[in-house]
Amino acid sequence: MLATRLCTMRKLPSVLARTLTSATSGSSMLPDMSEGHLPIHVNNVRSRLRDIVGASTNWRDHVQAMQERKALHTLLAKRQEDLPPRRMKDSYLEVILPLGSQPEIREKYLNVHNSVRFGRILEDLDSLGVLICYTHTKQEMQPRSPLSIVTALVDKINLCKKIIYPDCDIKFTGNVSWVGRTSMEVKMHMLQLHDGDYSPVLDATFVMVARDPENKRPAFVNPLVPETPAEEEIFKQGELNKLKRIDFSTASLLKMAPTAEERNIVHDIFLNTLDTRTVSFRSRKLPPNSVWMEDAKLKGLQICHPQERNIFNRIFGGFLMRKAFELGWATACSYGGSRPFIVSVDDIMFQRPVEVGSLLLLSGQVCYTEKNYIQVRVHSEVYDADTREQQTTNIFHFTFISENEVPRVVPKTYGESMLYLDGKRHFAATMKEI
Repeated sequence: MLATRLCTMRKLPSVLARTLTSATSGSSMLPDMSEGHLPIHVNNVRSRLRDIVGASTNWRDHVQAMQERKALHTLLAKRQEDLPPRRMKDSYLEVILPLGSQPEIREKYLNVHNSVRFGRILEDLDSLGVLICYTHTKQEMQPRSPLSIVTALVDKINLCKKIIYPDCDIKFTGNVSWVGRTSMEVKMHMLQLHDGDYSPVLDATFVMVARDPENKRPAFVNPLVPETPAEEEIFKQGELNKLKRIDFSTASLLKMAPTAEERNIVHDIFLNTLDTRTVSFRSRKLPPNSVWMEDAKLKGLQICHPQERNIFNRIFGGFLMRKAFELGWATACSYGGSRPFIVSVDDIMFQRPVEVGSLLLLSGQVCYTEKNYIQVRVHSEVYDADTREQQTTNIFHFTFISENEVPRVVPKTYGESMLYLDGKRHFAATMKEI
């Protein structure tokens, strides 16, 4: 199944090539689970999901379809111990995106640079992650699943290729790698066909949660039993990932003060931007080759139509990721003045669902830069026209790399300084991974 995370790539002189070729290196060889599995066409993934939950393809029937799911409450397990354990290979799936062998589907994935739109890949990963979890929890005697499985978190997506080609077949593989009581971690890998062989493009880690048929309360999922030492290591890593997320959240700058080192960084930035011609804390001067943070942002608006709904008649998480990525890319492009390339996506928390008909407000902000790297934070919120209130739904973090060195982004206010430090933390975590 899972190819090694070490990628080979043409040698390029730039830091860009060195970064992307090392992006998924360092992992141990993982077990092959592909034997006996027939690949699924990418167009069939969402239709399979609709069949599993009994979702309607017509928007006008969605209320009735959700009402029918209420009867599935009786199929929920009262305890996790009542559910049969699963192996990692039980949830293993392969999905083919035949861009090379079926050129008629390329248009949807093609960007103006004649490469694959990464936002579309995010949509496919999100759908595949949910299907993998339904495969893990499938009960042979139940034609429809009583579980509502949704994406809770995109923990990390690391890329090891600069370009995804629009005329070569793509293969996605994945399986459940760790299980809690009501949550599941999914490891997915994307490979592309070149000269008869599939080579790695990216590795992704998603966290999914299971809820009752009405998507209101947590529901138990089948436990996972590792079979080999390699699988035990994967399972242990899933537990470590959970602890890391807890530590990262506990140390959030929204909860805790910056460290002593971070306070010194903020103060040094403040001193470097003081106008020496005056004796005033308010008189600020932009250093050379720098951009004020307040001038490094873009905003967007989306009306959430029924076409973009998921199988539970809320807005599809993959659509939200695609729109956030595209705004993040545009923010990095306008800031750096050249085409940016995505290096990593991390820590996308789905805080609340987005209802059909919502006004979705997106704000992209360059929050940290270093040499060729641009760290972009995209804030997503929904606007209620009746109450005139806004609620945060997602925070997205993207690491881009430009072909040229970019100006330094400089915070001016305390709030911007916290954004700067948060971006620096995310960037440091990404650099540690690659």
